[in-house]
Amino acid sequence: MQSPTYHLAEGLRLPTNGLDYTILAIYFIVVLGIGFAARASVKTSLDFFLSGRSLPAWVTGLAFVAANLGATEILGMAATGAQYGVAVVHWYWIGAIPAMVFLGLVMMPFYYGSKVRSVPEFLLQRFDKPAHLLSSVLFAFAAILIAGVNLYALSIVVEALLGWPQWVSIVVAGFFVLAYITVGGLSSAIYNEVLQFFVILAALIPLTVLGLKRVGGWDGLTDSLSASKGDNFLSAWGGTGIGDANPLGANWLTIILGLGFVLSFGYWTTNFAEVQRALSAKNLSAAKRTPLIAAFPKIFIVFAVMIPGLVAAVIVPKIGTAGSDLTYNDAIPLLMQELLPNGVLGIAVTGLMAAFMAGMAANVSSFNTVFTTDIWQKYVVKDREDTYYLRFGRLITAIGVLASIGTAFIAASFSNIMSYLQTLFSFFNVPMFVVFIIGMFWKRASMKSGAWGLVAGTTAAMVNYFWIYKQGVIDIPSDQGANFVSAIVGFVAGAVVMVAVTLFTAPKPESELAGLVYGTTSPGMSEAPAEGDDAWYRRPALLGWGAIVLAAACYIPYSF
Repeated sequence: MQSPTYHLAEGLRLPTNGLDYTILAIYFIVVLGIGFAARASVKTSLDFFLSGRSLPAWVTGLAFVAANLGATEILGMAATGAQYGVAVVHWYWIGAIPAMVFLGLVMMPFYYGSKVRSVPEFLLQRFDKPAHLLSSVLFAFAAILIAGVNLYALSIVVEALLGWPQWVSIVVAGFFVLAYITVGGLSSAIYNEVLQFFVILAALIPLTVLGLKRVGGWDGLTDSLSASKGDNFLSAWGGTGIGDANPLGANWLTIILGLGFVLSFGYWTTNFAEVQRALSAKNLSAAKRTPLIAAFPKIFIVFAVMIPGLVAAVIVPKIGTAGSDLTYNDAIPLLMQELLPNGVLGIAVTGLMAAFMAGMAANVSSFNTVFTTDIWQKYVVKDREDTYYLRFGRLITAIGVLASIGTAFIAASFSNIMSYLQTLFSFFNVPMFVVFIIGMFWKRASMKSGAWGLVAGTTAAMVNYFWIYKQGVIDIPSDQGANFVSAIVGFVAGAVVMVAVTLFTAPKPESELAGLVYGTTSPGMSEAPAEGDDAWYRRPALLGWGAIVLAAACYIPYSF
């Protein structure tokens, strides 16, 4: 639901003291210290944009999941829990784990083996320059919009912490993130994300435990919500029959196809903010294991963000209702204000700020890579010395942060930033995914079909959202339901147009498809473990199936 520009609810100020500020100051000093320490290793543009492809799998795996632990996870998912209930589990067990396993087992060999520096660069090798340029522009634009979401979420915490006006909070938070990314490049962002992963958990776990204690445990929580919201609010699948009413405003078909397939695979397999972490791994084996390692904590993080949202719906029943100045985005700050003692509050504030900086840093670092290597170096200033592109990368990072400050105010106009993010994903990630998936599995897909597929998918998704949904041509109950439908429409439109264009245009010569289409190989994709090394963590298929089985084991008993 869209509302006028949002400011922090009156009186929502966190009762922090000197101990809390000390914890926060120590964290900031450590973050900047990591940035300056990483600077010593940044000597080339490859070091700045991809950490020299030198990082171990456990580092890239934790950075992979931490990069996603931004506004989407913390404020966005808690807001979704408060608004839609237990259905939030779909964004994890349907909308993340399968796609992360697919990325590790199927797509990383193509990405890493082709030695590309970015996701759009893969489209240049598979299709042609128009597909590459269009995907680069779309991704750069989307990265700035999403970075703005994280920056806006960070400003909410700064505003609640210090009482600063929202615009001041946004500007100050933006420049702090700029400092450590510009200095240390991707290595700084990734090592900070590993630290941020543990700090975020230290913030969420006490909030979850104390929240449950306040409402009388799980039984007290479910009894209260059943009485006020109905049984479907506590059911992942309740009321999702086609034509039935449920809080999410979506049926099982749009959940599975729209979220579970199109939005999920579109985000996790083509979003360079995530893929970049795997590309920075030291070898192909580590790159393949990166999303698989990240899948395990992803299974359980849902509880730490969903439960606070449900608790907020009980403690503050007016949240998100008409006439209230509290939006669903206030769920986490409200619980922090209500439940946490000093000291623990300082850790929680630090964790939230860590989460938002991780999300923003992920998008800004991916933006500077794509803009520098895929737009500037390929089409504007070609064949310059490497030091020039390293300097330009730092400059465009600063420009990206300034642009994110502007887009943060767009995010402020949405009462649930998760809905806004899903809208962006349906516009930008889904069309890229359909081009990737067809290009990787169909040799005949022509060079020209890539660009036309991107145009058709993006246009169709936008038409569905802004005209068919917003103008009421077809009645769709909620923003989230509309996002699922937009994703399906964008995928189908892109696929149909790609097939149609392929029938009338020339395919890429088979000699140029080695390592780019499933069933073909290139030297970079033939890496194997050393003889006799059969450790479990070097068997990605076993790790991937383990993630799927574990997800199913968690999901089946939890499907109320």
